[in-house]
Amino acid sequence: MQEKPPESKPLPIEIDDATARGIYTNLALITHNETEFVLDFLFLQPQNPKAKVLARLISSPVHAKRFLWALKDNIDKFEARFGPIPAGQNPSDKAPAGVYQ
Repeated sequence: MQEKPPESKPLPIEIDDATARGIYTNLALITHNETEFVLDFLFLQPQNPKAKVLARLISSPVHAKRFLWALKDNIDKFEARFGPIPAGQNPSDKAPAGVYQ
């Protein structure tokens, strides 16, 4: 006899107005150690040599990998619907480690 998987119930999610508006970023700094990944999101203005961290996400390696999968899945679905995203070359080939703009 095969066991039934537990029923999946929707997770109720709340979001306040400020968080719902979001924050625009165009630069990410990513670092890690053996227990966590740190993702800093910044906005780099043209002709301004300084950028300020607007948001920092700290995640376990397991959740960071799941986030990677979820982001890849969403990018694939976006491109299937709207066409390829022209992002140029992979920045990890030439940029300093952890910098994605």
